[in-house]
Amino acid sequence: MHRKLKSALAVLALLAAGTLAAAERATPREARAFFDQAVKYLQEHGPEKAWAAFNDRHGPFVKKDLYVYVIDRQGVYVANGAAPDSLIGLKVLDSVDAAGNPLFRQMIAVTEKQDEARIRYVWLNRKTNHVEPKFAWLRKSGEHILGVGYYAPRATAGDARKLLDDAAALVGHDGLAKALTAFNDPRGGFVRDDLYVFAINLDTGKFEAHGMNPKWTGTDAGELRDVEGRALVQEMLAQVKASGEGRVDYVWRNPVTNAVEKKRSFVRRANGSLIGVGFYSE
Repeated sequence: MHRKLKSALAVLALLAAGTLAAAERATPREARAFFDQAVKYLQEHGPEKAWAAFNDRHGPFVKKDLYVYVIDRQGVYVANGAAPDSLIGLKVLDSVDAAGNPLFRQMIAVTEKQDEARIRYVWLNRKTNHVEPKFAWLRKSGEHILGVGYYAPRATAGDARKLLDDAAALVGHDGLAKALTAFNDPRGGFVRDDLYVFAINLDTGKFEAHGMNPKWTGTDAGELRDVEGRALVQEMLAQVKASGEGRVDYVWRNPVTNAVEKKRSFVRRANGSLIGVGFYSE
């Protein structure tokens, strides 16, 4: 009886921890409001007072998984609410995100052209200990760049279907050639969180687009197999040729988390091509 009670208490503790983690994840709307609050504070109080407020880990500018960070145009941190003791004064100009992209150089480049911007990158979420897609709002203020980032929600089956519908609509409206250009843009509207669109020519079996890895365009997709050896593309092509649409379950390496996960792709015929979108189910 005592062992059963301890087991039940352990389960309850895990459920409570999961609920707490979910509650601590800020929404995109909360992140935007938090960002606007930080920008307003900087404008009203000036840099010196703002940096002190942003660096206060127990102050109003650290909330849930949100915090404010500021770099100068040489890529040196002057504020970071997540780890002020270790990061202030650190030059991160040549640091990259978890996907190897030059994140801080990108921040500097994009704010040279506009005062406010939003970027997408891949970062370690220290609350979940998983690498996840993240977005950041950026604001240029003189020689400094203020940022607030938030972790993108993990995509669902509904999200994948919606992206596939949008992709099919673009093919119908603009034609296949223009649509493929859009699908192959990693920073465009057809790469969302951990979702992307891919396209395969039904006659040649070659990739025509791949939002996460455009370099695959023109390569043979027909012999592609998942980590368990399943000929997933052959299944997709067979379903689309037979009924115009379908779905295939397989196991794939998630390029965002770098973990092997179960995946389901929804596929559809569109102007002589197969277009598809897959989502990770674990």
